[in-house]
Amino acid sequence: MFEQFVGTVNGVLWGHGQVLIYVLLFAGVWFSYKLNVIQIRQFRHMFSLLRGSNKAEKEGISSFQALCTGLSARVGTGNLAGVAVAISLGGSGAIFWMWVIAILGMATGFAESVLGQVYKVRDSQGEFRGGPAYYIQLGLNKRWLAVSFAVCLFLGYGFSFSAMQTNTITDALRFAFDIPELYSGIVITILAGSIILGGLKAIARFAERVVPIMGILFVSMAVIITAVNISDVPAMLKEIILSAFGLQEAGAGAMGAAIKNGIQRGLYSNEAGAGSVPHASGSASPVPNHPVTQGYIQMLGVFLDTIVLCSCTAVIILLADINISGEMEGIRLTQSAMTAHLATGGVYFVAAAITLFAFTSVVANFAYAESNLHLFKLDNRLGRGLYTSLYLLMMLWGATATLKEVWSLADMALGLMTLVNIFAIVQLTPTVIAVNKDYHKQRAQGKEPKFSDAEVNVQGKCELGVWSKE
Repeated sequence: MFEQFVGTVNGVLWGHGQVLIYVLLFAGVWFSYKLNVIQIRQFRHMFSLLRGSNKAEKEGISSFQALCTGLSARVGTGNLAGVAVAISLGGSGAIFWMWVIAILGMATGFAESVLGQVYKVRDSQGEFRGGPAYYIQLGLNKRWLAVSFAVCLFLGYGFSFSAMQTNTITDALRFAFDIPELYSGIVITILAGSIILGGLKAIARFAERVVPIMGILFVSMAVIITAVNISDVPAMLKEIILSAFGLQEAGAGAMGAAIKNGIQRGLYSNEAGAGSVPHASGSASPVPNHPVTQGYIQMLGVFLDTIVLCSCTAVIILLADINISGEMEGIRLTQSAMTAHLATGGVYFVAAAITLFAFTSVVANFAYAESNLHLFKLDNRLGRGLYTSLYLLMMLWGATATLKEVWSLADMALGLMTLVNIFAIVQLTPTVIAVNKDYHKQRAQGKEPKFSDAEVNVQGKCELGVWSKE
């Protein structure tokens, strides 16, 4: 019965109903229009904010740590296994639609991350917390909707996503080294537990060290493979465009499959609009001390995740001389493609990459859901202990579960989260616009932007009051 329920919900969200596809496209177009195509106009400024982004107040984490924590959750199974799933089910054209949803999603990611900063709070330990549940409750005064989002978040990032990430790691290790899934699952769970018990700051420090290194190594490998196969690149790009619009031979229905799988896996990878990354944004204490700083930093995260890293995986798969069956294939398709390029070493490289990518996601996902314990007054030793235990148990379950089980549950949770979050951020559009105007007004005056909710027209209330640094 549970499998039938999950299948029915996913059918409405992603299947014949395709509700999420229309909602995500609407949100991307809406915020691109309302913010005057900010992802294009302010593209250079987005990168410039990385300078000095490692500074933070003691109550929070730095902007760079927030970016790395956000990328920790984004850069994982969605980049290596999710792209493979999209190509196997939607053809090469799915990559084009991943690019489209990423470009539009940059504006959506900006909006939700700004809100995560505006409505952040301090928990019982004095650390900053933020996210959709907080801006729904404080900005829209809808406690029931905030609780609904938090429940979906716990179902997704709290439980099913950790199971899915573990499943991908253990499958890759079994394929590469023939290690039994249960054994590798136990080791992964113990390692994850040793990090997450250190709290958000320990997770941020871990992400800050690991994410840049693994990202650079993976991109470098993709660049080398592209250079070696440079003569095949024009044909690959042509295939992506033609397949995206169903213009190839036997292309009937191909366009629909490409759009569906490209947008679905694109969202899973970059998470723009899903309401996950605002938790990292809300925990940051950025310098300059203004919410828009985190909007730009996390908008950059969407770009790096999908336009850069997902494209790298796509290039590796599409330039490989391998058969794509049309059946659902995950990490093993990426491993087979890398093997075609690097012989046996390709399997080992992908196994190592997905282990690092997915492991950092497991750690960051824990932090996202844990941020919402404060909402239920459960950010105490008992609440944290119970949540941590359940989280680690779901990781163990995921180690031996089937590919379809874990992906279906993750799709449902992500879809429900996205519906609630996009409803909220669209309602809070006036706040996003007002805060963004305040930031650029101060820049135009030659000031270092600082935020005061007393001077900006903010919907609802900021629990921290005037939180600009004196």
